[in-house]
Amino acid sequence: MLKGLCWGSLGVAALMTLLFLLDLFTGFPFGGASTTLNIFGIIAGAIIIYLSWDTVREFPP
Repeated sequence: MLKGLCWGSLGVAALMTLLFLLDLFTGFPFGGASTTLNIFGIIAGAIIIYLSWDTVREFPP
């Protein structure tokens, strides 16, 4: 159960990071509202991806 939650949070964080990257370069999902918002969203998503991946590796197979 916990491993599934970690994989789920990793997937959501990856999706949000992808959306922020798309918005930064193309302005598509959020209309290019703010470059600062996009950068902080990418950083936050990357941190959550790292934390989720690190936690998944600690669980036994």
